[in-house]
Amino acid sequence: MEAPAAIRTPDQRIRVFVSSTLKELEPERRAARDVIERMHLAPVMFELGARPHPPRELYRSYLAQSDIFIGLYWERYGWVAPGEDISGLEDEYRLSTRLPSLIYIKEPAPEREERLGGLLDRIRSDDRTSYKSFATSDELAELIARDLATLLAERFDAARVASVAESADALSLPGIPSPYTSLVGREADVEAVRALLADGRNRIVSIVGPGGVGKSRLAIEVAQDAARRGRHVAFALLETVTAPDRVITALARALGVHDTGDEPLEEKVIAAVDERDVLLVVDNMEHLLDAADLLVRLITRTPRLQLLVTSRSPLRVRAERVFDLAPLETPADAEVAASAVSDLSSGSAPAGMSAIALFVQRAEAAHPAFRLTTENLADVIAICQALDGMPLAIELAAARVRTMTPRDILARLDSALALLVGGARDLPERQRAQSRTIQWSVDLLDDDARTALGAMSVFAGSFTLAAAETVLGAVGIRDPLAAIESLIDASLLSHSNRDGSQLFRLLSLVRAYARTLDAPESRHAATEAWIAHYRELARTAAVQLRGGDQLEWLARLERESENLAAVMRTLLDRGDHEGAAEYAWSQYLFLWIGGYLGLVRDWMSEVLDAAARAGPDATPLSARSRAIALYYANAVRLWEDLEFDTAPGVRESRDLFRRAGDIAGASLAGVSVALALLARPSGPEVGASTDELTDSLNGFRDVGDAWGQAMALVMLGRIDMLTGDMASALDRFEESLTLARAQGEGLGVGIALNHRGWAKAMGGDVAGGREDFATGLDSSLALGHDEGIAYGIEAFVGLKAIQGDAFEAGRLLGAARALRRRKGILNPGAFEFYMIPLGALRAGGHGDDLDRGIAEGSALSVTEALHSVRA
Repeated sequence: MEAPAAIRTPDQRIRVFVSSTLKELEPERRAARDVIERMHLAPVMFELGARPHPPRELYRSYLAQSDIFIGLYWERYGWVAPGEDISGLEDEYRLSTRLPSLIYIKEPAPEREERLGGLLDRIRSDDRTSYKSFATSDELAELIARDLATLLAERFDAARVASVAESADALSLPGIPSPYTSLVGREADVEAVRALLADGRNRIVSIVGPGGVGKSRLAIEVAQDAARRGRHVAFALLETVTAPDRVITALARALGVHDTGDEPLEEKVIAAVDERDVLLVVDNMEHLLDAADLLVRLITRTPRLQLLVTSRSPLRVRAERVFDLAPLETPADAEVAASAVSDLSSGSAPAGMSAIALFVQRAEAAHPAFRLTTENLADVIAICQALDGMPLAIELAAARVRTMTPRDILARLDSALALLVGGARDLPERQRAQSRTIQWSVDLLDDDARTALGAMSVFAGSFTLAAAETVLGAVGIRDPLAAIESLIDASLLSHSNRDGSQLFRLLSLVRAYARTLDAPESRHAATEAWIAHYRELARTAAVQLRGGDQLEWLARLERESENLAAVMRTLLDRGDHEGAAEYAWSQYLFLWIGGYLGLVRDWMSEVLDAAARAGPDATPLSARSRAIALYYANAVRLWEDLEFDTAPGVRESRDLFRRAGDIAGASLAGVSVALALLARPSGPEVGASTDELTDSLNGFRDVGDAWGQAMALVMLGRIDMLTGDMASALDRFEESLTLARAQGEGLGVGIALNHRGWAKAMGGDVAGGREDFATGLDSSLALGHDEGIAYGIEAFVGLKAIQGDAFEAGRLLGAARALRRRKGILNPGAFEFYMIPLGALRAGGHGDDLDRGIAEGSALSVTEALHSVRA
């Protein structure tokens, strides 16, 4: 029996080994490295090593630790070491046989060495490799990005199939939080909740218990178990959601459904789940019980959706089955436990001793020299008894073994339990003990760490070290890192690694307590620094998202999306509508690509409503802020209500931007005016729309906005195609693509390629169109842009239709529609180019084949659809 493969931790990115001669292909190696890093993979390259080992030993070690092999070749065969028959270059290729390989050969090569020619002949005849030619480093970068996206999609498909077959080793669990620690003493609880979920009649299972008893940790374990068994699992964290009407937003994001504003979000979620077998975990529901009716509506309209809820209180709805989670078990006395000391020390949790096992495990993690002995056993039992077996309280106490013995901890804890009274008397005893333990842990901190804890309570959800340093600096902490380390050591602050970035998070109970620590002036300073940090982050991202680091910045903003949204909520609640509008505008691209347009529409509608309600003595909104609010409120509504004429609203926005002197803003609003004119209920106004787009293009050119130019050119090219001017359309798409590539901006490249592909295909160059569609689709895959992926698949619908393959065109159309439905992304407009050849198929009597394909394709996953695209 083979040993199971290790499951990757979040910091272990896929490693891509790059093989080539160094000097002659130095620019190409830099290009390859940039692409690999933009895709959040890890480049493995000879020049990146510290080189304490001989070169051959080094590259062989690197290859053994790599996941993908990329070979770059031009003219040189490479150095042959004394005593060797082949060069390191050929040796690397021979050693790569276990890896998926991508080979790129630079042409022309008038001075190619004979031995390299022989190696390339062998590579070309090797059916395990994919090889392509290139001429420039830019072309190579495109090829690598595209091929890696394809390869990763194929590997993901293999992992998905393996997971269905219950192969945990190939499993990826996206969306389920990574636990910071192992689960101790909850085996019976896991089995009990699993049994409740196994009964399909239990549509809502609620894990109920006091704060700190381990509800969320149990839910994570159950969710991971369900995912390993092949079930679709989503995990919604509600701790930072402040109002019941925002619960649907959190559930949608967990399910991967975008709030694009084109229809009510609840309807999108229902359509996305439909009849799929989905387990949706709803974590921390206790402060949002008024949203229980939403959960009931969801399960009523989706027959196979099950909800696993964690809450301090039951939902009290008929469909609910409640599982009361008890504290961990503690033995009555030391004599009963003495015989189990060796088992507890080895990490197991004998019956009735789970609380002791948890203390021991966490104590050993905090202080590896700690051991449970017959001498300290009684003290450990007394600690766990005093804390009523509550896991969070036990973990906080165990963290102190670095500086105290169990007897010292017990003495300090007894003192704290006796002294810390007052407002907690109306709480159940377990919660009072836990609150006192948190306070006791805080009292043991030094002044800087205590101040830091209070300051960091301003954060909502996860935050980075940079954000923490900004906030802590504002409250006078001279060594933020030392304060953070103290809080981690005390188990008051958790930390994790996501996509190579260190993230921190306060548990909700700790955050609630920490908010009571600050003096008003310190609280104010921390809040203002928090707001300033995320405003600056948004301003910086507005520039970076239009360039070659787009992928990295999208991931960065998504990691801190809870704080970005919380800052907006704070600005709105303060009545700082000017600041809120500017903040929303700086996040334009992130909100679009990330699928937050429905949310920002609501925010900006709130700004407009507040301005309308303001009295005569109130300061009116500035022209720019009103322009921003009108833009979002109307441009997004264009996709939501086809019967509503958005042209007046976006036209007013454009005029206000002009009055404010913002030419780029006016030009962007002008693009939306053009779209509104084309979509007018009374019929499209092509001429007026063309004039508006021309004005916008000129405005973008005047201020040097290449991104805006690229978008305007695409829209003008679409109108050219609709009016039959294919040559002009192709020219515009070429110019748009050139601008986007010059910036390295993936979204613009994908959009331009998709449209250029249509101009080619409809102009008779089907092969050229296919190449552009494939490259554009790969760009969207690399970006993770669901809307772009849908458009890419729909492009192949058109190609299959042009080729007369009605069934396959239907399959891909069914898959594209399913993707749009499951992701809640914008439906295509009233007219899309694939509709022309599709209409010809129906007119030619192939409607039955088309419909049969649509029905089959609606059950395809994205990966399965991509296999069909590449067939």
